[in-house]
Amino acid sequence: MQGIAELNLLQFGLVYLLLLIVLGIMKKCNVSQTKLLIVASLRMTIQLTLAGFILTYIFKNPHPIFIVLYLVVMTAFAIHRVLSKNKTINKKFKLAIGISLTFSGLSIIAFFVMIVVGESIFNPQYVIPLSGMIMGNAMTGVSLGVKTFRESLESQRYRMETLLNIGVTPKRILLPFVNQALETALLPTMNSMLGMGIVSLPGMMTGQILSGTLPTTAILYQISIMIAICTVVCLSVFGSLYLGYRTLYNDRNQMEIMS
Repeated sequence: MQGIAELNLLQFGLVYLLLLIVLGIMKKCNVSQTKLLIVASLRMTIQLTLAGFILTYIFKNPHPIFIVLYLVVMTAFAIHRVLSKNKTINKKFKLAIGISLTFSGLSIIAFFVMIVVGESIFNPQYVIPLSGMIMGNAMTGVSLGVKTFRESLESQRYRMETLLNIGVTPKRILLPFVNQALETALLPTMNSMLGMGIVSLPGMMTGQILSGTLPTTAILYQISIMIAICTVVCLSVFGSLYLGYRTLYNDRNQMEIMS
């Protein structure tokens, strides 16, 4: 198999013409998000370009401190993104989210790199791309799970108050919402797994094939990373919700319903 074909700046620039199609459809359908599309495209380009320079430097100068810093910054950013979308939850709930994301994300990364792949945790070639996929999906899953849980509580506020008044414990009231939110957070990952190989060839596998890796090797990596992603999403959402919902009531069964 040949190596991946390199893109020059002119070829790369042509891809932005596709955005004109999106802008045209948005304008025709009166979708007032054209500014967001332009800003998002520019931010993505700038951020990925900077990331490319940083990663090139790290790969040329591999050092454990760079890997540690990368993992710390990535984890902190993931936690910040989740909390910024759920500002109304209390401090203990936020702490539960931070602990769950950090523990589940870093433990799955370490297991995958050191046990499954058999490489050093300080090898940037494996740690950086794999940790990005694992932590990125964990962040998305927790964001969706906590958002679903919070919105369910808001929509069922009066029902919960009624149940409290007739003596139902907060645990029995809240657990169904926790379980529903966990299911909602897992569905996108499981649906993605169902369609892989038939509806789509996922990004990691496509990238490896483009770079010249044998399809059979790419398949093994893709199956492994999807199982790791499913696990980290489940662990991080489970930990965030099951630790977090307990912060909404006290020992006297008095419940604080999020606003």
